[in-house]
Amino acid sequence: MSTKRDFLSMWDINQAEFSALIRRAEELRFLRQVRTPHATRPGRMLALIFEKASTRTRLSFEVAIEELGGHALVIGRNDSQLGRGEPIKDTARVLSRYCHGIMVRTFGHERVTELARYSSVPVINGLSDLLHPCQVMADLQTVYAHFAEQQGGKTAVPDVLQILRGLRYAWVGDGNNMANTWIEAAGLLGLDLVLGCPEGYEPNAQVLATARSKGHGRIDVVRDPREAVAGRHIVTTDVFASMGKEGEAEERRRAFVGYGVDAALMAKADSKAVFLHCLPAHRGEEVTDDVIETPASLVWQEAENRLHVQKALLEWLFTDTPS
Repeated sequence: MSTKRDFLSMWDINQAEFSALIRRAEELRFLRQVRTPHATRPGRMLALIFEKASTRTRLSFEVAIEELGGHALVIGRNDSQLGRGEPIKDTARVLSRYCHGIMVRTFGHERVTELARYSSVPVINGLSDLLHPCQVMADLQTVYAHFAEQQGGKTAVPDVLQILRGLRYAWVGDGNNMANTWIEAAGLLGLDLVLGCPEGYEPNAQVLATARSKGHGRIDVVRDPREAVAGRHIVTTDVFASMGKEGEAEERRRAFVGYGVDAALMAKADSKAVFLHCLPAHRGEEVTDDVIETPASLVWQEAENRLHVQKALLEWLFTDTPS
């Protein structure tokens, strides 16, 4: 029996696995569009632990495992003994005996790693305060699909890494879990990424150092959002006050003046640039309607692709688990 695999960060896959997952996600997107059943993992049981509120993560994982022929067991903040202080390692051992995999959406990243350490089945990071790898996988699938289509007239399926490496990426705003994961993706895949963050709100220093140490791509952090987006093909952002930071909302609004992505800022990017946002969006703060409601905005396809890329991940992680 092979060693179980987890997906806690972008470093849990290599470049070849990443490319295969994106190609499979695109295949699954097509199968769903043409209403072709694809129950490739019948009987698999997936535990979904939510210590943070969720819309897209919950719905996409529930639909994903159901359409693959399995079933989701949703565990809310007040639905288990975790909420009353049961050790994570005990929960991991018990769920491993009931389910074929565990997805967790939580606060401290150490909760994700501890769950994975004591679980005998695959664990997926559905979001932690440090990282959000499932979302960035969907973001990169969205970028690949859009720019591969722009090539037009090609008979061969465009190479995933070739497409992604031929583009320039910008992050604008808080150096949060999304920014950290974009940094990991740039380090793993060799992307050209610039992050525009105000002083005091930079991405995690260790995440940045690790990604730069790989020697792939280029990762720069600047202060000026206009410098960050200049000539970029992809402009992406997130809320200025993530879950757990709501008490800092007013302070953060002041710190992020000028970092909202509006039409004027998008005009600094490449003429064919696209906009991404993991949602939910606080319109008028980190993004304006004259960006998110335009043809350049891929946020709705991005949200849909959470479903497809997570199906691909579940197929990959459940390859060697019995039904």
